[in-house]
Amino acid sequence: MTGAKILVSACLMGHAVRYDGKAKPLIHPALQRWGEEGRLVTICPEMSAGMPVPRPPAEIADAADGADVLSGDARVAEITGGDVTGGFLQAAENALDLARETGCRYALLIDGSPSCGSGFIYDGSFSGSRRKGEGVTAALLRQNGIEVFSDREIGLLVERIEVDG
Repeated sequence: MTGAKILVSACLMGHAVRYDGKAKPLIHPALQRWGEEGRLVTICPEMSAGMPVPRPPAEIADAADGADVLSGDARVAEITGGDVTGGFLQAAENALDLARETGCRYALLIDGSPSCGSGFIYDGSFSGSRRKGEGVTAALLRQNGIEVFSDREIGLLVERIEVDG
């Protein structure tokens, strides 16, 4: 066995899928090794739900977080005012389905995103203000037993995998 599979944000793998049409490649020897071992499962949750690239910036409204969106107590809004909650819920379900289908026990997700943020997200004011919290996909994955790490925590993920496989 090559070890546990890892769900990875597509933007971290160099895919230009972010809302602004850009990537945020994460260069780390562990990513290269895991890729060679066939352990990486790449997804952009938003694109999997049919959202275009580029797309208007979106944030979880009213300083809420992904768990609030999942429980129906918050929404995800675009800077234009459009409600994209349904798309973000579908994106999270798609990521969870893919993780389950491929046996992912871990996820490495880009921080700050209203989908993938796991350490911080933006506060919904579109002012650039960050707050501690998680996005919709990160929250759903965690609620279903998948360990989520941000791009800034790849060292912790490496340590975790060395212990657990």
